[in-house]
Amino acid sequence: MACACALGRTHREILDAYAAGAAPGMLEISGDIPGRSIFFGMVPGELPRIDESEFDMRACRLLLLAVESMRAELSALVAKYSPERVAVVLGASNAGIDEAQSYVDGWLSAGADPAAMGMEFSQIELGTPADYLARVLGVKGPAYVVSTACSSSAKAFASARRLVEIGAADAAVVGGVDGRCRFAMNGFHALGALSQGRCRPLAPDRDGINLGEGVALFTMEKAACASAGGVVLAGCGESSDAYHATAPDPEGRGAEAAMRAALDDAGIGPDEVGYVNLHGTGTQANDEMEMRAVGRVFGTSPRAKVESTKNLTGHCLGAAGAVEAAICWLLLESGCVEGAAMSNSFAFGGANASVVFEMEGAWAKAL
Repeated sequence: MACACALGRTHREILDAYAAGAAPGMLEISGDIPGRSIFFGMVPGELPRIDESEFDMRACRLLLLAVESMRAELSALVAKYSPERVAVVLGASNAGIDEAQSYVDGWLSAGADPAAMGMEFSQIELGTPADYLARVLGVKGPAYVVSTACSSSAKAFASARRLVEIGAADAAVVGGVDGRCRFAMNGFHALGALSQGRCRPLAPDRDGINLGEGVALFTMEKAACASAGGVVLAGCGESSDAYHATAPDPEGRGAEAAMRAALDDAGIGPDEVGYVNLHGTGTQANDEMEMRAVGRVFGTSPRAKVESTKNLTGHCLGAAGAVEAAICWLLLESGCVEGAAMSNSFAFGGANASVVFEMEGAWAKAL
């Protein structure tokens, strides 16, 4: 697994910042939304450059950063199965929209031809990050992006697993990516969903979300074929309650269905879960409905530690599910969680997903 977010760019950096409750990339920024500043979770440091214009966008640079930190493992995966038998499945919601906006701004303000400035329409195609990653890795299997807003990269795990289960691929590189995007910032501002300061998920005085950017990539193969002793994807649960275009079902029925489906798929009960990473956006509506659903699934005094990490990472939109799955992965791998870890992602339109991870062993479920 490789991850980069406001907590850091390496496993150690992310774990240390998580333990300290302080994210070096969570910064107050201005200029992206007219008339106000916001807190935003930036990936710290410089990103690698990309020379190809069609892929020259922040999302692809984040992907390249992740690839560079796990190049040996990715190369070994492709060599093990052959390029034709490795798939790429990502979750994303913005692709290169921010870069395209810069070109459009130049056109509107100065009459500059966007094409002459280097704009390519592939930059705003949601499938481009998967095309780029497949190209970098040299793989020829299925490559596509799942885009269901904030649950995109959580659903990517279920999609990639289905490819492996039906034999369309022997292995997959799965995850999510979204970069800083002014269009998204202004959209959430228009909805009145942004916090006035640092977001405070679950707090009585919570007033909205902080946004962020991030990337997380995982190698996926059948448990029987993988190296012993690692983190395994034990279960996926999806639901579609279609309650409202942007508001969640106040009772959290879709969220509850996704969690129960993930537990059933993993073959475990709620008392075998040691950690739940909530969707936990910090809005009044989301946190209230999610805790109602968690209470029905896990009881009012769950064994599991239940928390949201979005005040440390920001809401990474299409990458949120993968980044929060990476936190689950790190807590399991480091021994900080006993039992299984669940990550929840709930999106506009009621596109819900929960994923369960375990250390290979007593509860590990081979595909």
